[in-house]
Amino acid sequence: MMIPGVGRLRRRIRSIGNLFVPRAIILLYHRVSELQPDPQLLCVSRSHFAEHLDIIRKLGRPTKLGSLDEVLQRGNRRPAVAVTFDDGYADNLHNAKPLLERYDVPATVFVASGPVTSREEFWWDTLDNILLQPGNLPRMLDVDVNGRTYRWDLGPLSRYDEASHRQHHGWNVLRKDDPSPRHHIYRTLQAVFLTLGNSDRRDLLSKLSRWSGINQIARSTHLSLTEAEVVRLADGGLVEVGAHTVSHPALSRLSESEQAAEISESKADLEEILSAPVTSFAYPYGGRTHYTGDTVAAVRNTGFKRACSNFSGFVRIGSDPWQLPRFLVRDWPGDEFMRRIKGWLREGD
Repeated sequence: MMIPGVGRLRRRIRSIGNLFVPRAIILLYHRVSELQPDPQLLCVSRSHFAEHLDIIRKLGRPTKLGSLDEVLQRGNRRPAVAVTFDDGYADNLHNAKPLLERYDVPATVFVASGPVTSREEFWWDTLDNILLQPGNLPRMLDVDVNGRTYRWDLGPLSRYDEASHRQHHGWNVLRKDDPSPRHHIYRTLQAVFLTLGNSDRRDLLSKLSRWSGINQIARSTHLSLTEAEVVRLADGGLVEVGAHTVSHPALSRLSESEQAAEISESKADLEEILSAPVTSFAYPYGGRTHYTGDTVAAVRNTGFKRACSNFSGFVRIGSDPWQLPRFLVRDWPGDEFMRRIKGWLREGD
């Protein structure tokens, strides 16, 4: 016979005990910028990022990604918190690093090495530039991808004026609605791009650029880091530079040899720029379907010491160092970020 309340008491005791189990949270950011529109929700404003860093210091123990094992082994009642950025946008240096220095919070920035030298935008930014920015486009769009023909009629929205742009500037891919044919095409092509290997992706980008008359050279608001900026980012040691492949593909869509090349060449590119070892890696997109066991083996065999994914969870003693979970952060004001991070901590109880 169970005495009333004993079950709740046991659960409470287990919960209290879990508070003292060494654990860490890895946070995933992309950009620190006030950019609008932001259809992929990659941007966190400078003011919100400053609030996040202040809260991280109050609730956790800011820790370098490479030091998580050491911190977990020592044990601490305050959870270790590691800050990471994916992709390698220039605003990681110009907007994020000064705030990281002000609050003395270390971070790792995973840089896709290709855009560092090509000065081209990431494909999702090119889609935004073509479809979601003011301007005129041909009314009909026909593209063939892997034997399938896509055909769209933009109708009156082939002419996209400033008023329409302002009206829809808050749209993003998490919303259920597509307020215009342009937004529908953006959403559909986003799904298509995620299925493509490198050559097919570049071919589709070229087709869209020719159709629209808009090139792929990066706008000032969408620049990736340059080689000199990668060096400046790493100067001082507060920010670690990690690898994020060369061209940011979904690695699971590539052959084993193509995966190995993307992984090893990104490491070599960045080590040549920095004249220093690059020991951390992040899988592009990072969901469980975006890489495979072969990908993990290639990362390990290339000489990386750790790799980050993009699914939520705690890091504890014994966690797989080549599939470290992360919590994705959006452009939340401080009170919302506080609520979120407290909720994540409760999930680990």
